[in-house]
Amino acid sequence: MASELTSKRCLPCEGGIPKLQSDQIDALLPDVPGWSVSSDGRWLERKWSLPDFRKAVQWFQTIADLADAEDHHPDLHLTGYRKVRIAITTHAVGGLTENDFILAAKISELPLPE
Repeated sequence: MASELTSKRCLPCEGGIPKLQSDQIDALLPDVPGWSVSSDGRWLERKWSLPDFRKAVQWFQTIADLADAEDHHPDLHLTGYRKVRIAITTHAVGGLTENDFILAAKISELPLPE
């Protein structure tokens, strides 16, 4: 459940932990509506369309503040001056961990700039 994920904190990861298996990913995915798993199963991704460039950059700053607080950092993509794509993975393990779902759930709760 998303509220369970948002009540958790991302744990430091320097590798050495197993990445989630496909059945574990499938069990967690419903808890982060709007997010999808990349075709290679290594990334959680979500897209937004913001009103303009400035709002998209503000959104990135809001996400950056959260990512720093969680010490888990997504890849941020801005195209077409207002199209945002967020991609999350645990680089140290080369795939998805619970941290990725925690961060996705917390990003989903952030208010979009108006």
